[in-house]
Amino acid sequence: MDDQPQATSFLRQPRVRLIAGLALVIVLAVGVWLYATAGRESTDDAQVDGHLTQISARVGGTVLNVAVNDNQQVDVGATLVEIDPRDYRVAVAKARAELADAQASALAAQNNVPITSTTTESGVSTAVGQVDQAKSAVEAGVKEVDASRARLASAQARLREAETNAGKASRDVERLRGLLAKDEVSQQQFDAATATAETLLAAVDSAKSQVVEAEAGIRVAESRLLQAKAGQIQADASLKSAQTAPEQVAAVKARATAAQAHAEQANATLDQAELNLQYTLVKAPVRGIVSRKSVEVGQVVQAGQPLMALIPLEDVWVTANFKETQLRNMRPGQAAIIEVDAYGGRTYKGHVDSIAAATGARFSLLPPENATGNYVKVVQRVPVKIVLEPGQDPEHLLRPGLSVTPTVYTK
Repeated sequence: MDDQPQATSFLRQPRVRLIAGLALVIVLAVGVWLYATAGRESTDDAQVDGHLTQISARVGGTVLNVAVNDNQQVDVGATLVEIDPRDYRVAVAKARAELADAQASALAAQNNVPITSTTTESGVSTAVGQVDQAKSAVEAGVKEVDASRARLASAQARLREAETNAGKASRDVERLRGLLAKDEVSQQQFDAATATAETLLAAVDSAKSQVVEAEAGIRVAESRLLQAKAGQIQADASLKSAQTAPEQVAAVKARATAAQAHAEQANATLDQAELNLQYTLVKAPVRGIVSRKSVEVGQVVQAGQPLMALIPLEDVWVTANFKETQLRNMRPGQAAIIEVDAYGGRTYKGHVDSIAAATGARFSLLPPENATGNYVKVVQRVPVKIVLEPGQDPEHLLRPGLSVTPTVYTK
């Protein structure tokens, strides 16, 4: 009976009641905190990220004008730098002249193709006709030689016959001459025999002239035959030359194709010269802020030399390096709240876009190696890309590199 009043008096002591109240408040606060943070993952190892476009010179030359300054906003297609274009204008004019010359040569070569085809076809027909004509001339010459030889043989036969008859008549005259001296024959008989002998001697002379004429005819016929054979050889050579017409046409076509290819090459050279002339005006490929400008008027730049950087602020995101133990329930599409340190903890809404395929250590210049066996387990961090919801940054206040604290709602 005495213990219950003692306990009641103990609980009524002020110090004990204060301690009990504080303990109850702490328990409630811890419960509230656990309830509030359940299903959330947060990290302060995060920063705003964005595209960084390096602007470089496409051609070399002297800088005539720099149209922008650092931290200036430019639109797409705005002129940033102007390079002296005079050398490139000369190159364009030269390329145009070379293209005109190449096109004229190609046109002439193309026109030569049908002309050569027609000429070679006509040449073949003509050569065939000349060969046939030459063969006919050779055949006629052979016949003429044979006929001349036959005439010579006939003339020689007549000459032998005339010489035989003349010899017999001469002998008869000599016999009658002796008989005339003895008055055994009349003078009339002797005169008749003498006239006959003279006639036969004249026939011998005529036959000899015919033999000479026949021999001359043979020489003329043989000369004509040689000329005909020479003509046939020449006609055969012409025919062989004309029969190369397909090769000649193919060669002309090949030259026409080469001329056309040269014209196309000259056209490509002109296109490149015009492109180089256009490259003397360095223009902004995207809308953004100019940064790290390193070019000045009068400077001689080379192709590929960096001139400045261009940062588009319309497309920025957050790269958050979460611990690997925080990724158990994290998935793309989950909502996120981003607190920005630069603006006093101002928050932006976003969502998880993707999770990197490897840890940040694997992307480092010198990844850690544990082959020696001296291994210490370290909690790794994995980059997570968080994108802003549309319309969250209309003033484009978020700049790449700013520190942020994202919180992802995993439940």
